[in-house]
Amino acid sequence: MLHAPQQYLCRMHTCPHLRYSVIQVRQHMGRLPSIDPNTRSLLVCGYPNVGKSSFMNKVTRADVEVQPYAFTTKSLFVGHTDYKYLRWQVIDTPGILDRPLEERNTIEMQSITALAHLRAAVLYVMDISEQCGYTIKQQAALFQSIKPLFANKPVLIVANKTDVVALADLSAEDRALLDGVAAEAAKVSAGGFEGDKPGSNLIAMSTLTEEGVSVVKQIACDRLLASRVEIKLKSKRINEVGNRIHVAMPRIRDGTARPPIIPASVLAKKGLPPAAPRPTERDLQEAQGGAGVYNADLRKQYDLKDEAWRYDIMPEIADGHNVLDFVDPDIDARLEALEREEAAAAAEFEALDTGLADDHLSQAEWEDLHRIRDRKKRIVADNRRKRAAADNTPRIPRTLDAPRSRTAERMKAELGALGLDAAAAAAAAPRSRSRGRSLVRKRERAEGEGMEVDGAEGGEVKRLHSSKSRWAEGAWVCCIWKRVGGAS
Repeated sequence: MLHAPQQYLCRMHTCPHLRYSVIQVRQHMGRLPSIDPNTRSLLVCGYPNVGKSSFMNKVTRADVEVQPYAFTTKSLFVGHTDYKYLRWQVIDTPGILDRPLEERNTIEMQSITALAHLRAAVLYVMDISEQCGYTIKQQAALFQSIKPLFANKPVLIVANKTDVVALADLSAEDRALLDGVAAEAAKVSAGGFEGDKPGSNLIAMSTLTEEGVSVVKQIACDRLLASRVEIKLKSKRINEVGNRIHVAMPRIRDGTARPPIIPASVLAKKGLPPAAPRPTERDLQEAQGGAGVYNADLRKQYDLKDEAWRYDIMPEIADGHNVLDFVDPDIDARLEALEREEAAAAAEFEALDTGLADDHLSQAEWEDLHRIRDRKKRIVADNRRKRAAADNTPRIPRTLDAPRSRTAERMKAELGALGLDAAAAAAAAPRSRSRGRSLVRKRERAEGEGMEVDGAEGGEVKRLHSSKSRWAEGAWVCCIWKRVGGAS
C-alpha cells in the first residue's frame, strides 16, 4: 500500500467502508500469535474436540478455552514450556475435518498452513473413546488425507482419553487401524532413534488424569532434537566446520594406573560390586591408637621428582650435594662484623651531616637548635606511644604529671626565656583560682563598688570600681604562655 497511487490512498481515507476494513485487518493482525518459525516447536493437530487444547494447558503456562463442543479453538494459540534447559513453543491448531482442500473453511486452513510451513514435531491426537463424535476409522482416514504435510517432520500418534477406554479394551479392528496409522507415521517421520520399537510412535495419554502427558512431551522433544541434529549433519555446513575441528587424543605419559572413580550409587544401579573405600586420616587415626597417639604423616603428600626423597633427612638437590653443603660455618661471625660496619658507617654519616649543618651557628643558636631537636624527639616519641597503645592508655591529670603541670615558677621561667615580662602574669596567678558565687563574696563586691572617694572636684561622688585592666593583662600573658610553652 506504500506504492499505491495518491488518489487511491485519498479514496481509502474518504470512503468509510474501506477505512473500516483497514481497521478490521489491523485488529485481526494484532490478535495473531507471535510464532518463531526457527525455534523448537511442537504442533498439535487432529479432529475437533479430541483434547488438543487440554494437552497444551497441561504442558505449558497457556490458558486456552476448553469446551465440550467442536471448534472451540478458532485460531492458532502459542504456549511455551521448558525441556533440557531449552525453551520450546507449543502450537495449538483448530480442528480439521476430512474433506477436500477447497471445501475447508478459514479456521481449518490455519491448521493446514501451520503444518505446511512450520518445521516442528507433529502430535496427531486421536480420541479412542470416540466421544468427540468421530470414529477411529474417520480419524485414521484424516491422517491418510493430510499425511503429505508430515514429510520430513517427527510424527507421533497420541491416543487420548485412555481414562475412558484403554488400548487393551479396543476391538481388533480399531487396534489394527491404530497400528496402521502408527506404522505410516513411522515411515514419514524424521528423527527417530536407532533403538525404537515398531510401536513406539503410538503413545497412550489421558489429559484428565495427566497419565502419559509428560511421556508424550519428552518423546516429542527428543525426536525433534534428533531430527534437527540429523538435518545439520546432512548439510554442507557441517563439512566446513568439521575441517576446522581438531580432536586431541591423550597419550600415556607413564605406567601409573589411574582407574576411573565411579560413584557407589552408579555401581549399585549397574549391579557391579562396590569399590574398596579409600582409608581416610580418621580411619588411620582410629587404627593406630586414636587421638593423642596417632601422628599424621605429612610427608606422604610431598610432590617430589623422586618419591624416595620424601623421608630423607635433607632431600638431595643437585650433584649429590644438599643444602648443608652450601652453608658457611662462619656465617654468624660474618653477620656480626657486617652489622658493626653498618653501625660505624651510619655514625660517620650522622657526624658528617651534623658538622656541615652546625658550623655557622652561634652558641645561642646552637642551644636553641638542641632545644628544638629535643622537643621534636619528645613529640615523635609521644605520637609513637599513642599509636602503639591505640589511645587506650589512662589519662594522668596535670596535677599529678610534673612535666605537664602548670605552675607559676614554670610559667615565669618559660615566658622569660621567650623575652616576655612575666611579672604581671606572676602577680595575677594567685587570682586565677575558681571564683564561686558565695553570698559573702558578692556582698564584699557590692560594698566595694559603693565606696565614695573624698576630695572629688565639684562635689561629685565617685564610686571606686575594681580595676580589671591588670587582671586582663595577667590573663592575656597566661594565655600566651599556655599556647607557646605551657601545653607541651
